[in-house]
Amino acid sequence: MKVKQKAYASAGVDIDLGNKVKGTLPELLAATHRHEVLGKVGGFGGLFALDVRKYRRPVLVSSVDGVGTKLKLAFAMNRHDTIGQDLVNHCVNDIAVLGAEPLFFLDYLGTGKLEPRVFTDVIRGFAKACAENGCALIGGETAQMPGFYQAGEYDVSGTIVGVVEKARMIDGKSIRRGDAVIGIASSGLHTNGYSLARKIFFEKLKLKVSSHIPEFGRTLGEELLSVHVSYGLVVQQILKNSSPRSTKGPSVLKGLAHITGGGFVDNIPRVLPAKCDVLIHKGSWEMPPIFQMIQQKGGVDEAELYQVFNMGIGMVLVVAPSDAAPVMRTLKRAGHKSWIVGEVVPGGGIARVE
Repeated sequence: MKVKQKAYASAGVDIDLGNKVKGTLPELLAATHRHEVLGKVGGFGGLFALDVRKYRRPVLVSSVDGVGTKLKLAFAMNRHDTIGQDLVNHCVNDIAVLGAEPLFFLDYLGTGKLEPRVFTDVIRGFAKACAENGCALIGGETAQMPGFYQAGEYDVSGTIVGVVEKARMIDGKSIRRGDAVIGIASSGLHTNGYSLARKIFFEKLKLKVSSHIPEFGRTLGEELLSVHVSYGLVVQQILKNSSPRSTKGPSVLKGLAHITGGGFVDNIPRVLPAKCDVLIHKGSWEMPPIFQMIQQKGGVDEAELYQVFNMGIGMVLVVAPSDAAPVMRTLKRAGHKSWIVGEVVPGGGIARVE
């Protein structure tokens, strides 16, 4: 017998397909499980039983973000397995600057038509990054909205919740004149500046995602899809290594800034005391070839570049000069390149790149 198509499916929303695709979630999410997670995937709300015995005064830290127009690269290359990693790692970094350990993550994916392979690849990326960061993926939402998105396109966002001991929160209050600023290497653009980068590479320079760039050793598309680096685990390692016996004592990390949209200029001041500036020294780190190319051929004022892009530095750490060497050794052991890229100077709470 010929089965009549359901009215909602004929309107573009296939509930049965959605349920079938979501049936693969328990297997994908298994690697992200933490013992605090209660219930199972598919409930109206994710359940997480915080173990308050581990803390004197636990503070929950949350953040929400998206991937922006980096998605356009995923669409153009029909590659969707890295986008979820980008989003999780970005969110992990945003709470890591406060010293928070990630607990759980929730995702949102909206699309015009649900494509099973694309859905699975995106969720697989979420699960991979959550597992690597010790973060549970406990729920999410998938919305089918025909006519709302261009064919083959979708949007993603995510919310992360972490925890930090109140007395151990990194708030920048102990930053002083003469402190060292350590920069940790990025993998490229991470998840910011893609609207300008796409205009430079594809409109101004007339390149394609398939264009092989000798300086990159791969195609432009592959370079632009480089996964956003997570610094969460190494930040926790530094905090653990420097933890005093009493939870009331400060850590060696006085202030951290995730270098995202706004670059050095807008992100570093978010952790500075009112009477301190940070002076960043251009040329004090190895700038990746993609930023060198943008700088040389983009036709953009140099000052703006340091406000739009991370320029090769994904996170900065402010420490006392005597703590810089041991912190950098920990970073090196964890596989991160780092450099002393600046210092704290008297001022009014701004960041300068000179």
